[in-house]
Amino acid sequence: MQTTMLKAKLHRARVTHSELEYEGSCAIDGWLLDQAGIRDYEQIHIYNVHNGQRFTTYAIRAEDASGIVSVNGAAARLAAPGDIVIICAYVALAQNELVNYQPALIYLNEKNHIISTGHAMPVQAA
Repeated sequence: MQTTMLKAKLHRARVTHSELEYEGSCAIDGWLLDQAGIRDYEQIHIYNVHNGQRFTTYAIRAEDASGIVSVNGAAARLAAPGDIVIICAYVALAQNELVNYQPALIYLNEKNHIISTGHAMPVQAA
């Protein structure tokens, strides 16, 4: 049996481009992809904080250290420049792989620069 787990999260990324006529995908700063462990052409899920849209596409590498997050193709109708999104990748793991498993959590500022990283979600005070 396998369990689908969060592999990586780019939290509060800001969309920099929205290219309707591009054939598809989401171009993401290559350095951010490396930090999150997301590969070119890997399936990603995007959750738009501004409008509630949730969609699936795949990652492609944008220029390293560019801060680019470009939502392309049909998905460009679901996210506009300036929107805040959460970009997630998931992985299927066998039960024996779950014992010490930790996702890569990358927290970004408004310029898509890393402000912190971690492997566990912070506990929210009640």
